[in-house]
Amino acid sequence: MDPSRLLNLWRRLGGTGPGRWLFSWLLGRGVPYSGTIGARVQELAPGSCVLELRDRRAVRNHLGSIHAIALLNLAELASGLAMLSGLPATARGIVVHIEMDYLKKARGVLRATSSAEAPAAVTGPLDHVVEARITDADGDDVAVGRIHWRLGPRPEART
Repeated sequence: MDPSRLLNLWRRLGGTGPGRWLFSWLLGRGVPYSGTIGARVQELAPGSCVLELRDRRAVRNHLGSIHAIALLNLAELASGLAMLSGLPATARGIVVHIEMDYLKKARGVLRATSSAEAPAAVTGPLDHVVEARITDADGDDVAVGRIHWRLGPRPEART
């Protein structure tokens, strides 16, 4: 999705609870796999993102905590929104590697935060690492992901 379209939609919808819910639902429709965890976008600005994930049966494992892959999905989504919202409209990115450290059992409402310093111009392949930190309601770190993005120009932007 074009970063300016993403941010414009957020600016129109993100100011209220129902608007954030609608934005998150539309995001889940556009990115179906990421939408499966039901994360809600709480904040979005060029280069930064905050997501919230409620603890519910659909994302739990057999130990009664939030599943490791749901946490990985949450970290990837947070990093992607932070990275892609800061990219110029002529660039795009795809994940090429993910590292995840699981620090404690994930229970309750979780918050994923990510900040990315996207390059001002992307004229060829460029690798960039974005960290996403997941915390619980007490502010304790639950997991930290390092998502490796391969950036490049959009095909229509190539000269």
